[in-house]
Amino acid sequence: MVEATTNVPPTSTEAEPVTSGTRYVPPHLRKQAGNGEKSSEEQLKLTRQMKGLLNRMSEQNMSSILDGVEELYRKHRRYDVTSTVTTLLIDGISSHSMLLDSYVVLHAAFVSSLHKLIGLEFAAYFVQNVVATYERHFTQLEEQIPNADSVEPQDDRGKECSNLIVLLSELYNFQVVSCILVYDLIRQLLAKELSEFNVELLLKILRNSGQQLRLDDPSALKDIITTVQTRLAGDSGTLSSRTRFMMETLNNLKNNKVKKSATQHQGGDAMERMKKFISGLSKKRHVLAHEPLRVSLQDLHSAESKGKWWLVGAAWGGDPLLDRQETSARQENDNVQEDLNDMSLLKLAKKQGMNTDIRRSIFVVLMSSDDYVDACERLSQLNLTEVQQREVVRVNLHCCGNERNYNPYYTLVCQQLCRTSHSYKVTLQYCLWDFLRDLGETNVGGAEVIKNLNEDATSFDIKSISSTRMGNVAKAYAWWITRDCCSLTILKPVDFTVLKPQTRKFLKDLFTNIFIASQISSPVFRTGLEHLPTTRNRGALEEIFIKTTRPENLGLGLMYFMSENFRGEGGFLKWASGVARETLQTGMDIVPSL
Repeated sequence: MVEATTNVPPTSTEAEPVTSGTRYVPPHLRKQAGNGEKSSEEQLKLTRQMKGLLNRMSEQNMSSILDGVEELYRKHRRYDVTSTVTTLLIDGISSHSMLLDSYVVLHAAFVSSLHKLIGLEFAAYFVQNVVATYERHFTQLEEQIPNADSVEPQDDRGKECSNLIVLLSELYNFQVVSCILVYDLIRQLLAKELSEFNVELLLKILRNSGQQLRLDDPSALKDIITTVQTRLAGDSGTLSSRTRFMMETLNNLKNNKVKKSATQHQGGDAMERMKKFISGLSKKRHVLAHEPLRVSLQDLHSAESKGKWWLVGAAWGGDPLLDRQETSARQENDNVQEDLNDMSLLKLAKKQGMNTDIRRSIFVVLMSSDDYVDACERLSQLNLTEVQQREVVRVNLHCCGNERNYNPYYTLVCQQLCRTSHSYKVTLQYCLWDFLRDLGETNVGGAEVIKNLNEDATSFDIKSISSTRMGNVAKAYAWWITRDCCSLTILKPVDFTVLKPQTRKFLKDLFTNIFIASQISSPVFRTGLEHLPTTRNRGALEEIFIKTTRPENLGLGLMYFMSENFRGEGGFLKWASGVARETLQTGMDIVPSL
């Protein structure tokens, strides 16, 4: 009966009955369960065959060796052949003795040939294992020798690292890897103490691949040379001969002073022959890979967690949910910080009298921008109407006047805006008239302008004008006038014969700064006898004042003001005011005759 047999354990032949409901067993588990011995024999046979091919390899029979390897790929699993040839090559190169460069060149050319014939997967697997082996040997050497400076030149310790670094540089020469990986290896060595052994590894890379590195990425080479010079700047008297030779090699490489014969190593001729052989493969065989692997050292280190993105279908960015959460958390923190900054700026805007949303928005942009270019871009994104754009100049001028010291940032913002639209130039004119009225010149601007201003409830209510504010505004308008954002004709409504004391002081500051700004190229300028320019560019001043001769009343008024307020000045101011008066006089003499 069935009940009588339920407690009887199954025999070995009954363990996995072949029925339609049998559990699926993956191929590699089937192989381990029933074909372990057979697989081991096949692997040993494959290893012997591959070792025989590699032992017979030379420049002359390279083509036949590649045929034999391709035959093994057809008869065995690709992974088995790739892992076998990789293990044999690395074991042969990373021997505990110094290898001839020609030997390394031959095997690097063999790897490059397989990279083209077998495909990208082979080169990726090989390079990853070479780098891992190199780093393992390097770490072991550091643990064995706490002070790497004690390694004598004749000591054979570290030859595994030396041979593998030569192999990697030759793989770069044969276009298996790109300069990205080689530069990462150089930076990795520079990040550690510059011991004799590290300098030796750096010299091997520079001798083998220096010229090619300079051609592929000269900026990266320049950064590395700068780093080395900075690190060794204070130890110039205690540098070893090998370190000094490395510095000389780097400088010659940077300046392209290294002769071709000096850069050729023992395998230089062999390399040229192998390059010709590899370039001819595409004419005789079907080539699967054409470009070098553009992977970095960080890519290789994170291959297990982030995936081998350089292989088709192997890329994986880790846990997407976790990454998304981390990104969202960072963005949320940034947004919170930005909100806090904006809140503090909004409070400051209200304190500064920004009584409309438009003015507050403009104020926040001006206060939080990186530079004047960033400010102009962000202002354009506010999508202001033409009427609202006038507030940009008003807020900018208000902020400029309230600075404790003159800040050319606001001046450059308006200069950039005036290049984009003429309406900003018109607004600058009205803002100056407003400022002059605040100084007491009630007739400036005309009756219609004054009427409109009184009806504008959003205008600034400036009760008193400090000398700092007048100085900042004078410098700003002086720069704008000399840079064609506006002209001196904006002073046409001013009656220079009946000026208020504050207005007279402001206009003298304005003209003094115009004289200075016409002679310099930077908006960062200061007044005072010790800061006056030494240049005497007469043409720049004449171009500014010749424009004021058309309105005759303005020309006469400016001549009167110059004569009264710059009388007794010496040096630069005497020369500049004299040029201005001569230009005004000459212009007014010529105008009636036209």
